Amino acid sequence: MGVRLMVVDDHRLLAEALASALKLRGHRVLAAAAPAAGAAELVITRAPEVCLLGTATPAEPGIFDPVVRIKRERPQVAVLVLGPVPNPRGIAAAFAAGACGYVRHDERIEGVERAIMKARSGEAAVAPQLLQGAFSELLNPAAQPDDEGQRLLRLLTPREVEVLVRVADGEDTRLIAAGMGIAPSTARTHVQRVLMKLGVGSRLEAAALAARTGLLDRAGPLTRELRTEDPAPES
Repeated sequence: MGVRLMVVDDHRLLAEALASALKLRGHRVLAAAAPAAGAAELVITRAPEVCLLGTATPAEPGIFDPVVRIKRERPQVAVLVLGPVPNPRGIAAAFAAGACGYVRHDERIEGVERAIMKARSGEAAVAPQLLQGAFSELLNPAAQPDDEGQRLLRLLTPREVEVLVRVADGEDTRLIAAGMGIAPSTARTHVQRVLMKLGVGSRLEAAALAARTGLLDRAGPLTRELRTEDPAPES
């Protein structure tokens, strides 16, 4: 039996893609996108069984205030947080606010659906290793927050950063090659290396990860500098 749910995220493209995938699997999606500021009001008004609430900065103070309000005014609504690569502080904060689960935003649709079903049945919808990390963080908080975007940025070469930005802009291999003055085969190689280094399986997942961790914002100055240079043709 399908679940009556909402997908609330200020990244409209990602929210609508997830909502469409869930509809195809027989679920009733009440809404697909909304700015973070209006998330609580929207959920309280519609009162779904499960709410998928997206956030790019789970460790930011106050980011889960909408969850607190939702659980106060609609305690029967199960709130699942969609967040970036596991951050123990973010997971801990989500549960402290009243969320019943935390799902990586690059999780496969089957994993998202399993979390939804667990949430509806009242179970904690989070991978055991993530939950263990969250408890460890609560008991032994780190002095400084992790910067996932900066960590990921350090994995990439300047050229790979530019490729990632172009992928996030929706450019295909042909456009990437033309824009960077390289051969399509070289562009494909760059894309594959980016996916491998980020640990994702598709361009959409790479774009989602980059957006949610703030990697794209950090990459901006670097890519602007690269694009002002004359591209050297590559074979």
